[in-house]
Amino acid sequence: MFNKKNKEAKARQASEEKARLEKVRLAEREARLALEREEQARLQQSPSLTQELGAAGEGGSWFRRGVTKTREALTQGLAQLTVGKKEISPALMEELEELLLTADMGVATTKRLLERVERSVARKELNDPARLKELLREEVESILLGAEPAERLEGANPGVILFVGVNGVGKTTTIGKLAARFQAEGKRVLLAAGDTFRAAAAEQLAHWAERTGAGFYGREAGADPSSVIHQALKKGLEEKWDRVLCDTAGRLHTKTNLLEELKKIKRVAGAVCPGAPHEVWLVLDANTGQNAIHQTRQFLKAVEVTGLVLTKLDGTAKGGVVVGITNEFHIPIRFVGLGEGVEDLRVFDPKAFAQSLFD
Repeated sequence: MFNKKNKEAKARQASEEKARLEKVRLAEREARLALEREEQARLQQSPSLTQELGAAGEGGSWFRRGVTKTREALTQGLAQLTVGKKEISPALMEELEELLLTADMGVATTKRLLERVERSVARKELNDPARLKELLREEVESILLGAEPAERLEGANPGVILFVGVNGVGKTTTIGKLAARFQAEGKRVLLAAGDTFRAAAAEQLAHWAERTGAGFYGREAGADPSSVIHQALKKGLEEKWDRVLCDTAGRLHTKTNLLEELKKIKRVAGAVCPGAPHEVWLVLDANTGQNAIHQTRQFLKAVEVTGLVLTKLDGTAKGGVVVGITNEFHIPIRFVGLGEGVEDLRVFDPKAFAQSLFD
């Protein structure tokens, strides 16, 4: 009798736990859908893309505004640790190390910057703490210029870009903004909805296609992602599109099945269109700081990442992660998100960015 009651109690507990987890899953799904509906509503109310892009120049002032939080943290920190100092002492170097790590430069990059300072001090090229900022700017610029992008899309018909990244980094929105940019340049762009797992992902991409005048190819939810990309590239070839931008699923990067799926998509793309994907761009959220470096490391296990897109850079004081990622992986940064508007997805300018951090 006791065993029977014990089993019934355990069964009830298991049933209650299952019901609880299901409620949590439903709540999370509703929250995601609500965010997506808000984003779509915001997009529908925005000005025309032609007006937005027509007003957009790539000048350094955009970078200055976009990295305000990071710049303020760095420049104020540098001012505090150098004020009244006559020399660059070991104590000052310790404070500088802490400041750079706080800006999410990362351990390896911080070490490189400190070694540059130490060499300059040893050679008597630097003895005034007030010049620290200029020296750091020069070294950061050197790091960023060391990963100049190779041109892979010219001559490719169509030029295929595969977008990868975890959920929540703004991957689909980035694709939509890039579609607007390429269309404004006179290119015919086809969007491929390869994320068949996330709720409303295809609908969100289809909305961007409608808004930008781009083409769209998608299938029902749960369809094989490789099959979607296969058919989209066939369409791109047959109809002579200039660019095919391929969305992919972004479930947690620690999931082996996701990385294997990306490998499969890459193989299928190459079989349909020789050389495809010509570019693989990893989209990262700058707010995640050092976790963005971990994500990069994981995705490199599945595909050759040829470029990075950093979103939400304007909302974080962790902008140093841009330097840390470039220094560690030598992957060029193609675009950065410096605001919510279409025009706020900017072509990355290493010199302007380095200047903006320390100006």
